[in-house]
Amino acid sequence: MRSREQTMLQHLSELRRRVFICLVAVLAGSAVSFAFFEQIVDILVEPARDLDLGTGGELIYTEVTELLTTAIKVSFVAGLILASPVLVFQGVMFVAPGLTGREKRYLFGFMPAVILAFAGGVAFAYYILTPPALHFLLTFGGDIATPLIRISNIINLMIRLLFWMGLAFETPLVMYLLASLGIVSAGSLARFRRYWVVVAFILAAIITPTVDPFNQALVAGPLLALYEIGILLARVAGRGRRRSRAIASP
Repeated sequence: MRSREQTMLQHLSELRRRVFICLVAVLAGSAVSFAFFEQIVDILVEPARDLDLGTGGELIYTEVTELLTTAIKVSFVAGLILASPVLVFQGVMFVAPGLTGREKRYLFGFMPAVILAFAGGVAFAYYILTPPALHFLLTFGGDIATPLIRISNIINLMIRLLFWMGLAFETPLVMYLLASLGIVSAGSLARFRRYWVVVAFILAAIITPTVDPFNQALVAGPLLALYEIGILLARVAGRGRRRSRAIASP
């Protein structure tokens, strides 16, 4: 009993130490980002400024604390991104002792792919999805009113789009991992395809800030394509599992 209690206390002590390291990394990254928050904001609002709206592309704020809170939010999100290698490393090192050799290989092998997939989703949202969505929003009813863009509004919109599209691009990797662990199969995923069409358009309606079908199709289309890629990866994972069982069997 005492040995079990000591082991639990050791785990809690290690968790506390790794959480403290993560907090320090996030705070350090946020502090560095705060020094460059103007440049970060310029990057985030560039798609809106590229639209020729006749307003000079100027941003406004209507509350005394709005600019400061926006700067803090941008710095925190950028700090998370800068600290993400430390966060991932600390998380992996904490859970690694309790994993099998096969699970460790999957975990360490997937980390670069996860980062690249998320970056691909962010790039898609920034360069392909955002420009037409903002064009629709900022030119709709242009003869009635002139758009004056609040900085907090455009920043919240951009962070939301970039984050959720980055997360959506992880879909094939999640499907491959589940198939590798034997939780799902390529056949079951293929049978779920028709339901995924509905799910994809529901997600598109949630992610996109507009209600027009064109912008929603810009999100739903990649989600459908990512699902098909996930099915192909699940087939590869299934063949790999069958090959491993064949080698392991006498």
